[in-house]
Amino acid sequence: MRAIVILIGVAFALQPIAGHGQSTCPAPAPVCAAKTSVFPIASFDPQASAVLIAPDLLVTNRHVVADNPRAEIFGPDGSRLMADVVPTIYPGDLVLLTTKGLAAPGLPIGTATLQSELRTVAADVGRGRIRVYSPGRAQALPAEGKLLARLHNTARSQPGNSGGALVDAKGRLVGIVTSGGEGRSEAIPASDISRLKEMSGPEHALASRNIGLAYRQCTEAIDVAGATRQAMAPKNIQFIAARCRATNNRQLLDLAAQALGRRGHHAQSIELFNAALAQDPNALNTRLGLVVTLHLARRFKDELPHLHHLIDVMPREIQVLRFAIQAGTWGGDKALADQGVALLKKHHPKLAPLAERFMKAPPPSGGPRRP
Repeated sequence: MRAIVILIGVAFALQPIAGHGQSTCPAPAPVCAAKTSVFPIASFDPQASAVLIAPDLLVTNRHVVADNPRAEIFGPDGSRLMADVVPTIYPGDLVLLTTKGLAAPGLPIGTATLQSELRTVAADVGRGRIRVYSPGRAQALPAEGKLLARLHNTARSQPGNSGGALVDAKGRLVGIVTSGGEGRSEAIPASDISRLKEMSGPEHALASRNIGLAYRQCTEAIDVAGATRQAMAPKNIQFIAARCRATNNRQLLDLAAQALGRRGHHAQSIELFNAALAQDPNALNTRLGLVVTLHLARRFKDELPHLHHLIDVMPREIQVLRFAIQAGTWGGDKALADQGVALLKKHHPKLAPLAERFMKAPPPSGGPRRP
């Protein structure tokens, strides 16, 4: 699978990248100007983005490079530059790249608020250019006291945007995009770039390589685990859990937990989701993934506190409402189930009759499963 993706990435990389100011940009002028500081790159991830923050200095996600020592940068005219990955012991999903030939000063750094209009500026793989995506807002600012907590937002993003810029209406860099989809996007606060710089340098080469190797091994193990729903051997469960924990990357913990949960290894899945949630309590994707696994394990009462949180933050989300109705009924929280039905009537009225029939004559839950 990875070999196929790499071939696709090479074909993409050979095409000139338009969009550094060459096409119409439906955004404020400072946001459109930010396009000149964002570049498509290829490394362990063959289709990603990086942001220029100073002359010849860029930042991207660590998961984009893994343990690769270099990355390739593609200019708007189809030119290529090689960049060196700066070794780092920074514990989050960021690395610095150094190159020669990018003399621009890079984007100024700002801070997002709940009132900020936010946009992703990153490589659009399908269109072959740097793109400014449709705007969104912050859903939750990074949780206080959690050093690796992320900025959760509704700005649109898609594959190829990893390592791209999340900017405010003034074109200031407020975050580095890490993931997105289904209206829930995440970015590492740009304020963390100063900490990244302090923890980067050649003296960290060995430790950085070991962390990068964990990224590679975790990612590849998740790919293998996702290829089938068959149960895994204990040694393979231990490997994926250990390697993904070694990355300290909440998103990879989520993906590993999902892979294990789909294969029926609920206890191990729940353990990884809880580790991820401890790192970032505001992570909606993590909490929703945990709810899914708890539901599969028929641990309905354990779902309830998470569903109370999710239904307040995402009152239109069909999956959340369905789980609230079912777990509320089977877990003994009628108020939650009633709230789920009321919100379903309000936001998805066509689905309400099915929910009402469930509430009137709920089928047996099947009893608790062994985790």
